[in-house]
Amino acid sequence: MTQSLQIFTSATRSPGISLSKHSLSKPSPSTAAFRFPLSFTKSSIRASSSPDSNPLSSAFTSQVLVSENGSTGGGGALSSSVTREFVPVMSDSTAIEVDTVTEAELKENGFRSTRRTKLVCTIGPVTCGFEQLEALAVGGMNVARINMCHGTRDWHRMVIERVRRLNEEKGYAVAIMMDTEGSEIHMGDLGGASSAKAEDGEIWTFSVRAFDSTLPERTINVNYEGFAEDVRVGDDLLVDGGMVRFEVIEKIGPDVKCLCTDPGLLLPRANLTFWRDGHLVRERNAMLPTISSKDWLDIDFGIAEGVDFLAISFVKSAEVIKHLKSYIAARSRGRCSDISILAKIESLDSLNNLEEIILASDGAMVARGDLGAQIPLEQVPLVQQKVVQLCRQLNKPVIVASQLLESMIEYPTPTRAEVADISEAVRQRSDALMLSGESAMGQYPDKALAVLRNVSLRIEKWWREEKRHEPMELPEVGSSSSDSILEEICNSAAKMANNLEVDAIFVYTKTGHMASLLSRCRPDCPIFAFTETTSVRRRLNLQWGLIPFRMSFSDDMENNLNKIFLLLKARNLIKSGDLVIAVSDMLQSIQVMNVP
Repeated sequence: MTQSLQIFTSATRSPGISLSKHSLSKPSPSTAAFRFPLSFTKSSIRASSSPDSNPLSSAFTSQVLVSENGSTGGGGALSSSVTREFVPVMSDSTAIEVDTVTEAELKENGFRSTRRTKLVCTIGPVTCGFEQLEALAVGGMNVARINMCHGTRDWHRMVIERVRRLNEEKGYAVAIMMDTEGSEIHMGDLGGASSAKAEDGEIWTFSVRAFDSTLPERTINVNYEGFAEDVRVGDDLLVDGGMVRFEVIEKIGPDVKCLCTDPGLLLPRANLTFWRDGHLVRERNAMLPTISSKDWLDIDFGIAEGVDFLAISFVKSAEVIKHLKSYIAARSRGRCSDISILAKIESLDSLNNLEEIILASDGAMVARGDLGAQIPLEQVPLVQQKVVQLCRQLNKPVIVASQLLESMIEYPTPTRAEVADISEAVRQRSDALMLSGESAMGQYPDKALAVLRNVSLRIEKWWREEKRHEPMELPEVGSSSSDSILEEICNSAAKMANNLEVDAIFVYTKTGHMASLLSRCRPDCPIFAFTETTSVRRRLNLQWGLIPFRMSFSDDMENNLNKIFLLLKARNLIKSGDLVIAVSDMLQSIQVMNVP
């Protein structure tokens, strides 16, 4: 049977009631019809029950569809290649696409086994090959990040092309994030070297001069021309958020001589900060633009290449994000822009204007490395929790990044403290976790990704087993009556899903907004998000709990459900008797049903 809750506008309000978990069974055949009112703040709901129509109409029974990224077989295991089995199809309108790895997980382990926390991998020299990218995709990579601090645009274009080819040929849905360099003070490229080791007690020279030939030994270029003027003897110079520390001991014209006090690995274009008397010296940084001239060229490159996300470094105010969105819209020349803007929270300015920045952005990243160089280290965990909670309240995806598995750059196993750090980020219900150097230049990128995946799965399973439905207050984020209705529908659908212990929530969404609202509620069950466009499908891959599918659908909800039941059953992704809740941003309703 199908039970639906349909929204209608009413001048009167009805007394509200709640649905207990015994309202439906798995399955529960019935032919009795009933109506009852529910009340929301700005609207009321009418619920009705009616017998199911036959989902396997004559138009669907003659042929079985398999999309280009999977097969109709039974349970399958994860593998780096996909065997495609093609059978006659009716029309392109019946095609459905789902990520190959997710499909295999659903077949092998069922609904509850799917990982809700998404994984972002930074691509670098050790993972830029097609086979290495595929290994990351098989391991659970949802988003591939390219960092414009390193490499040429031609190199980044090659990575983008390989990820796109991987999606097309192998059936993945990996999104692409481009991270800008930002205009904060940073080192040069180390004369072409991939890294350099600074040892305790060594004297290094930081210089703003341009060298015509090879850099002298233990010499580092600095991009900020006023660097030698601003620093003072006795200042502490922190590289890459404190991974290496120097003390300024002498200034000679454009050169600053520094003593290494905390040894470590120096990486090209690493961020530089300097401290004086225990305080961050930030006056000059505050005067630098958020988006540099190089960043604007990189942004043009990202627009031309069609990246899914732009992560903007060292965001100081909401105006920067608004200006960038206007620029992208103008560059799109009237075409719909599908690039989401993520604000990197990594400076004091970001924290001072946090809510305004997040509201203006499409999401945020807690960049803990650089953030830890600008605030006391003991404050970083509190800031992380604050940003994660605020993003969820404002319905913006959030990524926790930097040094999650730093030790695995060199070692095959993580420290126990790193595992605990990852666990806490998952417990905070972050949308995504990100690998940086671990996957870009580390010796064990696949193992590092496996640690993220396994820890996420275990903590999520524990959360569901303990029934930890946190009582977080989710404020209304919509600006119109229709937005408010959608929010109420999603909040109610998520509560019903937990109370009824449904197997999945189905959401039909053209823009991805309603799927995002459901993700914000963090229900126990996975959310199957059906959308018509490839770009929306990839962007949804960053958000907690969403399994994005691409398929065409109509405004007829019953027809959509009939079609999706047929297609998913043909691929053994659902079975008769599964209990699902269906919602749509085209039809304001909640439908609860057993799969026929």
